[in-house]
Amino acid sequence: MSDIPRRGLCLVLVAPSGAGKSSIARALLAEDSLLSLSVSVTTRAARPGEQDGAHYHFIDNASFDAMIASAALLEWARVYDDRYGTPAEPVRAALDAGRDMLFDIDWQGARQLRERLPGDVVQLAILPPSLAELERRLHARGQDSPERIARRMEKAQAEIAHCRDADHVIVNCEFAVALADARAILRAARLARARLSGLEDFVVRLGA
Repeated sequence: MSDIPRRGLCLVLVAPSGAGKSSIARALLAEDSLLSLSVSVTTRAARPGEQDGAHYHFIDNASFDAMIASAALLEWARVYDDRYGTPAEPVRAALDAGRDMLFDIDWQGARQLRERLPGDVVQLAILPPSLAELERRLHARGQDSPERIARRMEKAQAEIAHCRDADHVIVNCEFAVALADARAILRAARLARARLSGLEDFVVRLGA
């Protein structure tokens, strides 16, 4: 990376369940010290192995309503029977400090985030190679009941259609290739001229 000061960005990954979004997110976070996960608040119960403050901030419905009322959320959405949202303060602080935030949210949240932070969002849609492969992956995870998988598949086509809102699209046929593509998109976004808040001073120092 260059030494030119820049504003941070929001890398938003959107995809139907089973397309590989979470796996790509984990890999990017593990290898990139300049990227941090935006930890959402949610009204759902913690799953085995999940830690409050690391995976999500688990809150009740009354607290969620209070955050909406006080404009403390950049975005929020109902997903199945639960609600998820992004706290505004840590994201704004990170962007101002030149740090990047990764978001694992749905298309509704991505649209709201872009409305709240115009110019700061890079939206990457991750698609499966086929619906049959998507269903196979959902069964292979072993996390959901057949009924819940059926609900996810019903929702998948609507989620896939929203790839039209994205800045970039990856078809996740092979994980290593999809990850490399996501890595390249992130690097290019960081180098966009509009993000380089210190470019003018740098150019002046070069005598131009």
